[in-house]
Amino acid sequence: MERETLLDKFSEFFNEFYKEELMNLVDEHKKSININFSFLDKFDVDLTDYLLENPEETIAIAEDALKQIDIGFVDAKLRVRFYNLPENKEIRIRNVRAEHIAKMIVIDGMIKRASEVRPEVSEAIFECLDCGSKMTIIQTDRIVKAPFECENPACGNRKSFKLIGQKLYDARWVVVEEPYEITEGERPSNLRIYLKEDLTSPKMQNKTEPGNRIKVVGILKELPRRLKGSASRQMEIYLEANHVESVEIEWEELEITSGDEQKILELARDPEIYSKLINSVSPAIYGLEEIKEAITLQLFGGEMHIQKDRSRVRGNIHTLLVGDPSTAKSVLMKVVSGLIPRGRYVSGKGVTGAGLTATVVKDEEFLGGWVLEAGALVMTNRSLCAIDEFEKIEKTDQVALHEMMEQQTISIAKANILATLPAMTTILAGGNPKFGRFDPYLPIKEQIDIPETILSRFDLKFALRDIPNPEIDAKVTEHILQSRHFGGEETAPIINNDFFKKYVAYARKNCHPKLSREAADEIKQFYLSLRERSGEESPIAITPRQYEALIRLAEASAKIQLRTEVIKEDALRAITLMKASLRQFGFEHETGMIDIDRAEGARATSAQRSKIRIMFDALDELTELYGKEIPAADIIKKARDEGVENPEEILRKMQQEGVIYSPKIDFYSKVR
Repeated sequence: MERETLLDKFSEFFNEFYKEELMNLVDEHKKSININFSFLDKFDVDLTDYLLENPEETIAIAEDALKQIDIGFVDAKLRVRFYNLPENKEIRIRNVRAEHIAKMIVIDGMIKRASEVRPEVSEAIFECLDCGSKMTIIQTDRIVKAPFECENPACGNRKSFKLIGQKLYDARWVVVEEPYEITEGERPSNLRIYLKEDLTSPKMQNKTEPGNRIKVVGILKELPRRLKGSASRQMEIYLEANHVESVEIEWEELEITSGDEQKILELARDPEIYSKLINSVSPAIYGLEEIKEAITLQLFGGEMHIQKDRSRVRGNIHTLLVGDPSTAKSVLMKVVSGLIPRGRYVSGKGVTGAGLTATVVKDEEFLGGWVLEAGALVMTNRSLCAIDEFEKIEKTDQVALHEMMEQQTISIAKANILATLPAMTTILAGGNPKFGRFDPYLPIKEQIDIPETILSRFDLKFALRDIPNPEIDAKVTEHILQSRHFGGEETAPIINNDFFKKYVAYARKNCHPKLSREAADEIKQFYLSLRERSGEESPIAITPRQYEALIRLAEASAKIQLRTEVIKEDALRAITLMKASLRQFGFEHETGMIDIDRAEGARATSAQRSKIRIMFDALDELTELYGKEIPAADIIKKARDEGVENPEEILRKMQQEGVIYSPKIDFYSKVR
């Protein structure tokens, strides 16, 4: 098409479809206008075809056409940005080929890393040192290029030019990786994206931070690759962005209309709101009401408290699910991660410390140095990260969770980069027992390979057990048939996922309940009543960590009804959940009491510690009789006489802990 024809067509299109919007842009001082591609397609099919094949030329003409429209825009050039392109123009990153170079395409992906926003030269003004002529050169390459020859015909200078001025615009590079759902079982491909001008504004910078998923409309371009000063035959490719939009809705971008707000307020007053929310969490999975209630409270979260000494008490609630195979842990976790903006699901076997927290990588593509790359927990800041197969994360990588789970930050010091990243992330973790099935008679430490220091940071812990029961089994099988094969109306969520997200977002943003004296006294009384049962001989039933967790759970319960105050009902709901958690993991069958050491994976529970004390007393008595080396058979006989049922196991544990040693076979000595 001729330039004049294109110019006239775009002028007519803008006047017909976007005149009013252009007038508003001037008042709002915006630097670009978003054009719906489908509108242009309806206006002139030939024009859209030409745009897709020759985007750089066509966009420049469209921007020139804007100048012909009387909108009072006299400042810098107004940019034209196209969105809503046809589906056949959306290309998987791994399928981008040479045929797409210089064409307009759409890609969808997750931002893996990003450079800082830096100014770049758009136009350079050179002065000829021979005749003094001034020349403006538009810069399109990565290095500033001088004029080839002086524009003055009488001069002919090709060497002596001086840079006397330049126009700058802001620019940024990001690397986009294929999203998880289309790369399952494949290595994800990535592509560099070049953002400039208003695509690097503070609002757009937040949208293009690592961890965000974006859809980019742009022009694919090539870049010569340099090998030790000479050009390579192989080219680098990148996408120069024309339009960027978020695929996943952020908390701030979740549009809650006045109608939505009215519906949320009505729902909050519904006396059945708790059961409605609980039944909307993965209704395709039968039962698990206590666990679904805990997850619902986890999604709403408690309140972070900044104390007068500037120390912080987290508001996020962490939950651990340990259970038998086929109890739907993974399905539940995957569904829950989709009920909240920025939620992520990862599986422990393929997780590393750097993949969870953050790492520093050398990146010559951006700034020729080291770049900070965010991991899953930083990407899910202010959201939820579901970590399946939690016990299979390497021990060295589990250490990285200590700071994040309590302080809600991730600190990194590497390659002269010292950074503390926010990670106010809620963790929903799932694990499998070592011996295949959960045994309520064994302490959790012996069943799941997680350090006690991390176990103690989970507010709630639940065991999912597969126990044959004819009545329940019949209900489960019928539930599966109804949900998968015969309609599924019964398993449709009462509150759909989109509205569930809006409800959670509204409550988190607008509701910050304060603890009432009545609720505080209820939690305090429960805590003290359990502590009273703890003593030198009795197990410790509860610690201040559970006390803090009770307050967080009560605050989350108040948020569900959008109350400004935590009432007694919220405290009782939190106490009921805590009792359920402690019963499953902290009940000591030998003593019939709750032992928090059993629930938090301590090396020795209260019952075991009392046995160890009996063993020590027996060792002391036998040392006076035998001297330093004591026969193992005599220690075992003495311990059995004192009522210890499994002295061999206790001896083995004492030896592992280094309090006794074996100088020779079947003999033990105390470590002095």
